[in-house]
Amino acid sequence: MNPPTVSPETEAALRAAMERLFTQRPTRTDGKLTKNSLWREAGVSRATMNRATAVLAEWDNRTEHSPASLHDQQQTQIIALLRRQLKDNRSNRRRLQDQVDAAATVIAVLLTENTALREQLTKHSAVIVPLDRSQSARK
Repeated sequence: MNPPTVSPETEAALRAAMERLFTQRPTRTDGKLTKNSLWREAGVSRATMNRATAVLAEWDNRTEHSPASLHDQQQTQIIALLRRQLKDNRSNRRRLQDQVDAAATVIAVLLTENTALREQLTKHSAVIVPLDRSQSARK
């Protein structure tokens, strides 16, 4: 059984579309280096593009090593790094918020104890206890 093929005109249209996409001069698409853009840029159906195995092999080879592909890979790596940093920052913020909540609880308890001690001091400072002078002079 022979592999599926396309007409020479279709193959030429796909190769011309591929060149326009790689040179960043698309006429029918947004210029992204995707197979979706390739068949639309060539003005053929997706099924027709899929039958052009030689063109697709060249497409796959060129997209792996193209500057745009390398740029996309770098952006993907940067995005992954930024997501990790965001996750770490959120974790750190949660930890710091827990510390703030714990400190606020301790401060509230200390404030309550301080208020109670001040009230106790006020009540006890009004009581005068006389000292026996004769006992304090002997010692």
